[in-house]
Amino acid sequence: CPNQRLCAAGAAPDPAEAAELRARLRSVKHTVLVLSGKGGVGKSTFSALLARGLAARDDTQVALLDIDICGPSVPRMMGLEGEQVHQSGSGWSPVYVEENLGVMSVGFLLSSPDDAVIWRGPKKNGLIKQFLRDVDWGEVDYLIIDTPPGTSDEHLSIVQYLSAAHVDGAVIITTPQEVSLQDVRKEINFCRKVKLPIIGVVENMSGFICPKCKNESQIFPPTTGGAEKMCQNLNISLLGKVPLDPQIGKSCDKGQSFLAEVPESPATLSYRSIIQRIQEYCELQHSQEEKII
Repeated sequence: CPNQRLCAAGAAPDPAEAAELRARLRSVKHTVLVLSGKGGVGKSTFSALLARGLAARDDTQVALLDIDICGPSVPRMMGLEGEQVHQSGSGWSPVYVEENLGVMSVGFLLSSPDDAVIWRGPKKNGLIKQFLRDVDWGEVDYLIIDTPPGTSDEHLSIVQYLSAAHVDGAVIITTPQEVSLQDVRKEINFCRKVKLPIIGVVENMSGFICPKCKNESQIFPPTTGGAEKMCQNLNISLLGKVPLDPQIGKSCDKGQSFLAEVPESPATLSYRSIIQRIQEYCELQHSQEEKII
């Protein structure tokens, strides 16, 4: 379909618009997109914990941008429900969890957390552009962008707008079963079509370790080999596997950091290893670009 090819290729932003976006994002050192093919695989949870994990170092400034416009769950997960965005002379001010961790989401613009966002594509695209152009993040080491599931308007828009700036790559979230992997393959294909680098894949809900007997059970059996087999077939890095832990959901509901609440959990250790690998990837990309310059 010619339309599919056109959409996948993405149109270049207007030169004036591109210059405006480039100027705003010049202070962002690393940009990481968090994608998933299917909803309910833990993408927003991973985005929130990735931001918290990176911000654990006081000298690292982190920004978390939630562009899941119809299902903005980041404010709840970050303990920011009920907060509002304030306008300043330099743009919208993000809502801060800590001094070095700022958050922006459409959830802050709603009168109630239960309000439905019933928008067509152009209005969604306009808000995404406004988030990138008008939010005053300041000097940021990592900008984490939580996206909705799938490969639709929001994904095309964010890739198109970010083409004016620098993107390190995408982290793709999946669960072990084939129903999820099938959609993740589509997400990988999308990234390749729009020339978005893939940092790697994270397998969420990868088994459940009983806190009493320590035996592991496969809640979502990897009938086709799970993310590990898929990554081998598609020549993509598997960043790690995160086991199920009921405390993750509880911490997210309370707006607390699971990494700080349960520091010795197998899931926490897995998250920390994955976050370190993402940091190493971004630093390597940065050093290679500096050599080219």
